[in-house]
Amino acid sequence: MVIYGLFAMIKKLKKKGLFIEKFKEFPVTYTLIILNLLVFIFTILDVSWSNFIFQFSAIQGYAVVTRGEIYRLLTSMFVHNDLIHISMNMLSIYMVGRMVERLFSKMAYISLYFISGFFGSFTYMAVSFSDGAVGASGAIFGVFGALAGFAFVHRRTMQHQFIQFMKDFGIILVINFFIGIIFPSIAMSAHIGGLIAGILGGVVMAKSKNYLGIYLIISLLLLFGVYSYLPFY
Repeated sequence: MVIYGLFAMIKKLKKKGLFIEKFKEFPVTYTLIILNLLVFIFTILDVSWSNFIFQFSAIQGYAVVTRGEIYRLLTSMFVHNDLIHISMNMLSIYMVGRMVERLFSKMAYISLYFISGFFGSFTYMAVSFSDGAVGASGAIFGVFGALAGFAFVHRRTMQHQFIQFMKDFGIILVINFFIGIIFPSIAMSAHIGGLIAGILGGVVMAKSKNYLGIYLIISLLLLFGVYSYLPFY
């Protein structure tokens, strides 16, 4: 399984004395992976504890808007349904996150990740107000979208690399579309919301790192606007 492969990789790096070096090179990516894995381990240790985590962590419109449990916007991004769910997400973070961490500053990467996750959650709540969902997929799609935004801004200098990237980007989108059809439990709306937020954020950050503050302010205002739009019942 992918998750065991990640653990094996970390163990191998540790034996070779490379883990600290790799962690220093990609601290944000590895920290996100470690936090998600730790939370998942807690959820599988005990059924009652697992139920408690899901009950008070899942993103759910009624709880967030009506009861004011805003913290769910954050906690839901670190909880996963099962082994396949977290395996695919952690593999995606490992593959895509390191690229983003090279292209953007650490703060820009963190901002893109969480802002995309928040937009994914709000999109999901706008579509499925009464249902609950967990997972880092919205944030991860945002990170991938940031790569697309970066590639678009630098398309003239990348030339053939840009064309190949957009082909791969399209293939991944098509694959995820069909996965969403096959598995109805997947929150496609969260993926779409996170992806759009990530693309826009990637375009802004790729133009200038000085736009980070503007990106954060505009994003938070938009999130507040969406929050105000959601029904209070």
